[in-house]
Amino acid sequence: MAAVVVGYPFDTVKVRFQNPQTASRYRSATHAFFTIVREERVRGLYRGITAPLAGAPPLNGLVFSSYRSLLHAQLDDARATPTLTQVNLAGAGTGIISSLITTPAELIKIHQQSLVRTTGSQSSQPLRDRDVILHLWRTHGLRGFYRGITATALRDTGYGAYFAAYEATLRYWPRPHAPPTHDRADSPAKEVESALATHSWPAMLAAGGMAGIAGWVVTFPFDVVKTRVQSTPPGEPGNPYRSTWSTIVASYRAEGLGVFFRGLAPTLIRAIPVNMVTFTTFEAVVHFCS
Repeated sequence: MAAVVVGYPFDTVKVRFQNPQTASRYRSATHAFFTIVREERVRGLYRGITAPLAGAPPLNGLVFSSYRSLLHAQLDDARATPTLTQVNLAGAGTGIISSLITTPAELIKIHQQSLVRTTGSQSSQPLRDRDVILHLWRTHGLRGFYRGITATALRDTGYGAYFAAYEATLRYWPRPHAPPTHDRADSPAKEVESALATHSWPAMLAAGGMAGIAGWVVTFPFDVVKTRVQSTPPGEPGNPYRSTWSTIVASYRAEGLGVFFRGLAPTLIRAIPVNMVTFTTFEAVVHFCS
């Protein structure tokens, strides 16, 4: 939840920049940020934050617990130190599992973030989460909440690079008073519990920042595809964004390869503080509770 609050304004800018219905209003990420603040005030940057805040606790609980389970499933000996390849595979599997929660939460968020204040327009009054949920349920049923799940799952396989970058940074960060890497904790769970004892705060902050960058860079094009699929209604005649594949083809033909990296700058800027907060808060809470 702390990470959501820190990074949400950057996410709003990213969604406005990626959505073909609103992208033409902004010349750059900076221009989009100040335009939103000028026209919609600061709370415009936090429009739709309720769904991500509600989804953050179960999502991150699912992410960290399923990651540990998938990591253990690959080890013959529970005391063995997993390789970075095993960490990557566990993270990728975690992303696919977490998309079951991520997809409906982001669908609701994108519907609200994409609303642009226009004088005299009905969209000047943002829909509440409840309005969006009821509309989706009445119009498309349960299936409507999972529009874009394929693109979301493909994007969330980036958790593989995410956890691998975090683990690699901690493993290779100088620790003059720490035991050698091969003598580290006997399980991924114990590694987390002892992180504050064996690593400095700068090491964990750096690892979190590296994880955020790595996790986004490898799968960012699918985030663009996901935004376009989820920002348009299903079944609309002539809609080029009806599926993951049709969105890729239509976007490339209309705007070229560069479209798949639209909004990358604000995303990477956001990723660094957000994931510093994510991991250090997680480590601190685990340390406090244990």
